[in-house]
Amino acid sequence: MEHTGDADVASAAALLAEPARAKVLMALADGRALPASLLATEAGVAPQTISSHLRKLLDGGLLQVEQSGRHRYYRLAGPEVAAAVEAVARISKPQPVKSLRQSTRAAALREARTCYDHLAGRLGVDLLEALVRRNALVRTDGGSGAERRPDDPLAQQLPDCPYALGPAAADIFGALGIDLTDTTSTRRLLRCCVDWSEQKHHLAGRLGAAVTNSLLARAWLERRPYPRAVTLTPTGEQHLSQLLPLS
Repeated sequence: MEHTGDADVASAAALLAEPARAKVLMALADGRALPASLLATEAGVAPQTISSHLRKLLDGGLLQVEQSGRHRYYRLAGPEVAAAVEAVARISKPQPVKSLRQSTRAAALREARTCYDHLAGRLGVDLLEALVRRNALVRTDGGSGAERRPDDPLAQQLPDCPYALGPAAADIFGALGIDLTDTTSTRRLLRCCVDWSEQKHHLAGRLGAAVTNSLLARAWLERRPYPRAVTLTPTGEQHLSQLLPLS
């Protein structure tokens, strides 16, 4: 009988410990698939060098690759990898800011970013709190808004989600084009994470991804030049002020 030993944390940590590979994982943490050439630019290494790093990440089970025509596109192996990257970011010291561009990028990520395929940062937290205020979601543990519970682990997806669909869920999510009765996916509808920069909850799971996709498709949300960073557009502000007024 084959026995399973302890998790090989050291090997995974070694993959994360190399600066270029860490930058690759951060660039892919919004759930998109990107080509090696773009990942080389993001990591600040030559195309020949990035190939070696990508092979190690693939062998370590942190990445997946798919072929599209002549090009190969790389993505994280799953949301658990994105959660691990977020958790490490939470316990890491900030890098010294040596330029205005770095400062602007850090501020943009704190304000609004994608965490794998759902919205995070201040905007993600504000959106969850707005959903609770409008009774699209309700807290099931007696908590308030998006406040983190004292025993919630930091900067990761929670094993349980203290939210449920509220009485206004069909109307609010329906206005965003989201069908709550769709059962074609086996992914859990409601999940939440502790946001590493805000230390409050943001919405994850199938519903979090559907909300983010809807905002992007309607051009209420758009991607910024920095990987993972997004911003609310003037059109998005106008429509959300009516549907889901943010704090």
